[in-house]
Amino acid sequence: MKVYKFGGASIKSQETVKNMADILKKFPEKKLVIVVSAMGKTTNNLENLFKLAINNQNYDKKLQEIEEYHNKMYGNLLSSDKNRTMVEQVFQNLKSSLSNVNQSNHQDMLYDELVSYGELLSSTIIYGYLSELGFPVVWIDARNFIKTDNTHREGKINWALTCNLIKNHLMPLLSNHILITQGFIGSTEADTTITLGREGSDFTAAIIAFCLNAESVTIWKDVQGILNADPKRFPNTKLFHQLSYQEAAEMTYYGASVIHPKTIKPLANKNIPLNVKSFESPDLPGTVIDIGGPHKLHPTFVIKDEQCLVSFFARDLAFINEKNLSIIFHVLDMLNIKINMMQNSAVSLTICVDNHAGKVQQMIDTLKNDFTIKFNENLRLITIKNYTPKSIKEVTKGNTILVEQRTRNTFQIVVDI
Repeated sequence: MKVYKFGGASIKSQETVKNMADILKKFPEKKLVIVVSAMGKTTNNLENLFKLAINNQNYDKKLQEIEEYHNKMYGNLLSSDKNRTMVEQVFQNLKSSLSNVNQSNHQDMLYDELVSYGELLSSTIIYGYLSELGFPVVWIDARNFIKTDNTHREGKINWALTCNLIKNHLMPLLSNHILITQGFIGSTEADTTITLGREGSDFTAAIIAFCLNAESVTIWKDVQGILNADPKRFPNTKLFHQLSYQEAAEMTYYGASVIHPKTIKPLANKNIPLNVKSFESPDLPGTVIDIGGPHKLHPTFVIKDEQCLVSFFARDLAFINEKNLSIIFHVLDMLNIKINMMQNSAVSLTICVDNHAGKVQQMIDTLKNDFTIKFNENLRLITIKNYTPKSIKEVTKGNTILVEQRTRNTFQIVVDI
């Protein structure tokens, strides 16, 4: 069996949803699981809706905007009253969730509940459309089999329970049906809705593939495959036809946005190939990620904006020793803050992290009694994998560099924007 994942850009309009159906006709699979993201920018809009609701601000206009977008989406796609009613029921559930926002202080739980409706809406609309075209589809609620701990906004997978549920409930259906389910969402063992982290639909596809020992996973994107840089920032980008699991994992770690960082590991553990293909040109080969991959690669450029540089200094000119490092790393782990770059000296540790204002401030408040802390905001992190002198010259020219670091294969700088 195979797993197909369609991202938000590939189902953002009636035309792209119809194109998705054409791809399924072009590459018919007897045993197939389809994982879908929210349509277009719906997750962003639901996040804005959540912020308005949690701050007791009027959200009627934003809710109407989301509803009108989806009404337009299924307006010409669905003709069956039954299928239209299914979509309308999802909206009723969303409105019910919104009405309960002020009755709880657990904001992360409320966030997960509200933003999950993006995938619930998209999967319901696509299920209805494909069923009316005659595809043997079954709608599956991912929350019934993707099981996690209680870490809201980034649930940690309970692999044993998840695989047991997937094997027992999904495998029997695959003999006669195409399964359609949601990326990005799951639930705790107590059946509370949870999300797997932004852009987590790729990870969902990998989880299902791992549990079902899939032949392959294909991610359908609005790009030809994996490029060595963002074409919006760099001219003359190059396509990777093949990458190793390790190379792809490192690229995602440094911030390459084509694949969710957690996607690679479960696939590599079972040697399941990952294909990244263009939904606009499905006949093109795209990029395959597997155990192979070329030994010599083009330099890969990854840029992350909205970065914060934080430096910790031991008090009284003491050294930054292992005890001090353990205190800092414990707090980073507790707050789930990922280090994008790190550099230490005898008396300081400097880290570059995503500037999630709440988390960064919480980190500073927690550690300010133990360390003198300095930080800079509004920065950019530039990473070059497999760098060359020419590529370094290209990214350093004209930039004010705050921190520079290089290893055997990776060059990084933090610069002012």
